[in-house]
Amino acid sequence: MAAPPDGEVLRAHGLHHAYGPTPALWDIGLHLREGEVLAVTGPRGSGKSTLLHCLSGRLRPTGGEIFFRGKPLHSLGRGARERLRLRHFGWIDSSPRLVPELTVRENTALPLLLHGAGHRAARKAAHEWLDRLGVASCARHRPADLAQDQRQRVAVARALVHSPAVLFADEPTAPLHRSDRAQILRTLAAAARSHRITVVLTTHDLALTHAARTADVTGAALADRRMALDDGRRVRGLSPGPAPLPAPGEGEAACSLSV
Repeated sequence: MAAPPDGEVLRAHGLHHAYGPTPALWDIGLHLREGEVLAVTGPRGSGKSTLLHCLSGRLRPTGGEIFFRGKPLHSLGRGARERLRLRHFGWIDSSPRLVPELTVRENTALPLLLHGAGHRAARKAAHEWLDRLGVASCARHRPADLAQDQRQRVAVARALVHSPAVLFADEPTAPLHRSDRAQILRTLAAAARSHRITVVLTTHDLALTHAARTADVTGAALADRRMALDDGRRVRGLSPGPAPLPAPGEGEAACSLSV
């Protein structure tokens, strides 16, 4: 295979996936460069989550090819895909999956510790991301002590702490209020720009790709490009998005314990 274009991180050709006889993706192609934000939109059941699982190596596609920095991902075995995800990818679900026995700081630092970073450096990086997301005051608490939006912010910090090459975010703001959604989306967009992280974000809510406007934030919407899916098929091509979103201002949120 020829070398990928400069800055290209992820590429897919003719991507197919089926669950038994039921097709979930059909002939999907895309390419993403370093620091880009792609919003994948569509109704529930349109194939958005399946696409993210295939692109991230969580699922091996039924057909087609996926390349990460020019190297084939689709043909890797399970162990190799798991190592690639640990080192180069980040993941955020719609519900935070935090380790209940660990504190917020320990949960956030975990990816760096798994990469072999020292405890002091990992704690420092964790604190910086928690502060950026307004939950640094919760660092010593455990997840059960936090409100839902705070747990989701911790999950975002954990996904970003090791500066992954690609961050996959599957409906990351679905359970949150509008103001909480806006802060998380601003943080993801700012991280893409400042740390050159490529972000692939799914949502069934088209309004979320314009969260900056709906939350009375100065600047344009989240995504550089958008791709819509319906019944596993792309219904329109990758389209240019608005101008990049500026980095969010500093803000602090007190740790309100759940009761």
